[in-house]
Amino acid sequence: MAERTMAIFKKGVPIFTILQDENRQRILVMLCRTDQMTVNQITAQIALSRPAVSYHLKLMLDAGILAVSKTGTERYYRANMTATLKLLKALTASLEADLAHTQSVDE
Repeated sequence: MAERTMAIFKKGVPIFTILQDENRQRILVMLCRTDQMTVNQITAQIALSRPAVSYHLKLMLDAGILAVSKTGTERYYRANMTATLKLLKALTASLEADLAHTQSVDE
């Protein structure tokens, strides 16, 4: 693999690690389908305790795939996938370039 591809993979490791968990995947899909949700709203739709949901939200927030805003005492979480999608597009493009190079060398 090209050095560029490896660098992109390394940059994406925290995101890939966070997204390997099925509960976090479910939470992210819920947040992608809505504008924003509170911990209680998420807990009402998933078979996890409130502390477990809060834990997953914190990990996702720290990884940069969520954003949060506060109104009164409520914290509203929303998907924040711009940087993640940019990284995935760069990874895809780099892998495609590596494959194209490999295929042209084989010919």
